[in-house]
Amino acid sequence: MARVRYGARTEAEIQTAREKSSKLPDIWSTGVVAVWESDPDAVAAVLPPPLKPTEKPLVRANISKVDLPGYPLGAGSVAVAAEHNGVEGWYPLVMPMTHERALIGGREVFGEPKKLGEVTVDRDGLVVNARLARHGIAFVEVRGAVNGDLPLPEPTQKTDFYFKFLPAVDGSGFDADPVLVHCTRNEKVRKLERITGDVVLRESMFDPIADLPVRTIVEITIGEKTTDQRGKVVERVSAQALLPYIHQRYDDPQQILDGPPEGSDREAGTR
Repeated sequence: MARVRYGARTEAEIQTAREKSSKLPDIWSTGVVAVWESDPDAVAAVLPPPLKPTEKPLVRANISKVDLPGYPLGAGSVAVAAEHNGVEGWYPLVMPMTHERALIGGREVFGEPKKLGEVTVDRDGLVVNARLARHGIAFVEVRGAVNGDLPLPEPTQKTDFYFKFLPAVDGSGFDADPVLVHCTRNEKVRKLERITGDVVLRESMFDPIADLPVRTIVEITIGEKTTDQRGKVVERVSAQALLPYIHQRYDDPQQILDGPPEGSDREAGTR
């Protein structure tokens, strides 16, 4: 009988997959990073407990194209500066990806708020334009001109904060208490240039980054970098405290807050 591909994998196949994933070569991306100071009340409002605001209400947009052989990827994020138990890092609100493969692992393993979207980085000479778009709306656009090289930073470690959870089957909240994940990234940069330009935020009901207005631009850069990442669960968090923020993860939060009517056999895929 021909192999049934949905059937169980052998231990040898599972081990081979683990070894391949642990020996990935450096993957370089070209990306635009814009950091701006925003309204402190707005930044504080998007942080679920136990995350807290940092001294400065910073927002960061990262818009990259990734050089995956035969599988070019657009990857982006918009995050706000946050702190947890003395560790400063970033809390991403949305992470558009251009392919499902990049989306699934991050959401299911780390709890990253990834969604399918359009990610564009265009450079024509010194002119740069980078965009994050979903549902036909470029909700973040960074545009400007390169005006010089910057010193290469030393390899550094950065932290992102994620909440990993499973919505309850009956729509009542979560199947178990959510967990807070610290995801550490080791970053190496091989090219970095300064951009003089601006950040445009457009209104979107699905990605309301416009609620985090640009008060002062801290920096805009374009560079080539590679990163790896490791995550760890640092604590379980209050389901009741996180529930008011669950809409951040979904375009339609009703999908996970309206359990099927009693006796209904409605298919999950139609919710």
